[in-house]
Formats: sequence, C-alpha cells, structure tokens
Amino acid sequence: MRPFLLLGTRDDDAVADSEAAAFRRFGGLDEHELHRVRLEREAMPRIDLDDWSGIIVGGSPFCTSDPEDEKSAVQKRVERELGALIDEVVERDVPFLGACYGIGTLGARTGGVVDRTYGEPVSAVPVTLTDAGRADPVLGALPPVFDAFVGHKEALSTPPPGAVVLAGSPACPVQAFRLKENLYATQFHPELDEPGVVERVRVYRDAGYFPPGELERVIENLRSSVVEHPPTLLAAFVRRYARD
Repeated sequence: MRPFLLLGTRDDDAVADSEAAAFRRFGGLDEHELHRVRLEREAMPRIDLDDWSGIIVGGSPFCTSDPEDEKSAVQKRVERELGALIDEVVERDVPFLGACYGIGTLGARTGGVVDRTYGEPVSAVPVTLTDAGRADPVLGALPPVFDAFVGHKEALSTPPPGAVVLAGSPACPVQAFRLKENLYATQFHPELDEPGVVERVRVYRDAGYFPPGELERVIENLRSSVVEHPPTLLAAFVRRYARD
C-alpha cells in the first residue's frame, strides 16, 4: 500500500507524537503506512502526490484568521507551503483530509471565509450529518448524530464555492465539508479520544482556548462526555483511499 502523508504543525513533541499515533491507530495504519512531516520544524519537502494514498492535515496552534502582522515567520512559511500543495491537491482531486486547522486551511485557500464567528469552547458537542453527509461514502460511516470533541477559535463562516456541507453543530454550522469528490475537512477532531483531548488541554492551557484557572473544570467536563464515533471517519477514509 502507498502510505498516507500527515502534515503536522504542532510544536509540542508529546502532542505531535500523540496526534500521529492517533491517526495511525484509528486509521488502522502501521508505522510504514503513515509518514509524518512536521512543518513547524522543517520546510516542506518535495512531494510527488502520486507517491501517496492521501494527504492528511491535523490540528495546529496556528489560526488561519490571525492578523497577518501577528503571524510568526514559521506560520507564514507553513501557510505558504501548505497553500501551494493544496492548490495541486485540489486541481487533481487527490484524497485529502483536514482536521480542525485543516478545515480552515483548505477552506480559506479555496475561497471560503474563515473567521471568529463560530468558534466553540473545548468540549464535546453533538454533530449532525446533513442529507449529503448521510449519503457520503466517508462521512456516511458515522451515525446521523454523534458527539465529537472540538475546541477552536475560528471556523468557516462561508464555505468555499462548490463545497458540500456534510455536518454541523448547534454553534458551528460547518463541521465538515467535501470539495469535488475526494477532498474532506472537519472542524471536529476525528482522531481524539478522551485521553488525547485531556493531554491537549493540559499542554494548551495558556493558549487562549479557556481561562487557565478553569483547567480542571474543563477536564472534568471532557471526562464525563461519551465520544465514541468520530474515529470511524478515519477508518472509512483509509478504507476508501488506500491504494497499491
């Protein structure tokens, strides 16, 4: 099987490693079937899209909607390199899955509007599939309504032209969309289980997602949630697009 390529941007080693491990575990992939590049550490290598079954972009401390003069040199480089790759991915309709930061990256690059209108606090929220989502070969593997972990300052307020909205939540109308036939993005985290989300909130307690003094309350709420179904999306994506 040609491997999948995970493009990461997390600067905390533990969280970056946990993210990659979760994509492997829930996607049913072994070490050789998911290759990771950490773009916050190194420039994008030359990527021949024919070498990969698909491209995955995970979450990030970066926000697409950050004012340009507040973005670091690393963030600007990452956005420039990801943007160039996404242009080719979109043109060729190469299998793509963007999660959280990935939905903003794909959405903004293809003409959508990403802003702070529909941010959601760190929590588990009910996500409802649209009619198109229920009929979709990837999102349709999920129940019509399921709980998922979220935590984001920005979101799509206007989907890109031609996007098919596949899911929404009460506070965020675009929780997932598809472009063309093979380009997917989710606002929720399909790779997160309860230990994974607790690890992240501990690491990012001072990143502005919640008042730091509320950390234990946030963790208690997360641990009382029942989030079982989102990883099914990863297995469905891998099953659909894995190729020799």
